[in-house]
Amino acid sequence: MSSHNNSNDPRQPSAAKPYVSTAVAPEDLPVDYSGFIAVIFGLAGVMFRYKLCSWLAIICCAQSLANMRNMETDLKQISMAMMFALMGLVTNYLGPARPGTKS
Repeated sequence: MSSHNNSNDPRQPSAAKPYVSTAVAPEDLPVDYSGFIAVIFGLAGVMFRYKLCSWLAIICCAQSLANMRNMETDLKQISMAMMFALMGLVTNYLGPARPGTKS
């Protein structure tokens, strides 16, 4: 290993400042697209009885939950999307067969 020479170090510790993040208002945060997509997929899963849409809604809910920024509003949206996704799965797997499909 080469010897470390402090005299050639161009950094100046006295000029270093700690990073301070700026406060962002909740209405200025970017839109949570995965939460919005989860609501759309959840509604499609319930209304049109598409199993794939209900499963995609659950995946988008998990992604939105992992990336949650604003606790109050995001939690409301995620919980609504999760309820739609779960209702879609329950009606798809435990409800009566869709008309026009062979069982």
